[in-house]
Amino acid sequence: MTEAKLKIGDAAPGFALKSDAGQTVRLSDFLGRRVIVYFYPKDDTPG
Repeated sequence: MTEAKLKIGDAAPGFALKSDAGQTVRLSDFLGRRVIVYFYPKDDTPG
């Protein structure tokens, strides 16, 4: 699998994740609304 590199302003690819309540949340659930997706790469690392 090839990892795509996103640049600022690129459209986010579709994805689905489990919420802390165990429900599946999809990016497409927010179609037509503004969404901020924040990634923090140092999560669960000593850095």
